[in-house]
Amino acid sequence: MTPKVHVKSGDKVVVLSGKDKGKEGKVLTVFPKESRVVVEGVNIVKRHTKPNRQNQQGGIIEKEAPINSSKVMLVCPRCNKPTRIAKKFLQDGQKVRQCKKCNEVIDK
Repeated sequence: MTPKVHVKSGDKVVVLSGKDKGKEGKVLTVFPKESRVVVEGVNIVKRHTKPNRQNQQGGIIEKEAPINSSKVMLVCPRCNKPTRIAKKFLQDGQKVRQCKKCNEVIDK
């Protein structure tokens, strides 16, 4: 059974701890088995790469590395505040995420 991650790809999140504390960004990828997420502009690392077909030049490339999903909190699109989420079932039986602060349904 894969562990549950509270954020999805494309969500806007804020970083809670670490060297990038307070930064906001969009979730690019989610790795539920490792419980990690890649956030745009957060946890930038330098990779030394050899020249190849995609990268003719090679050299030092900066890219985002995964961070633990527990270090990020979802930002509600309506109230624009970091919030925890509640799971809710709609009348048609669909399971959705809900903002704990403004009770707005986050995704449909």
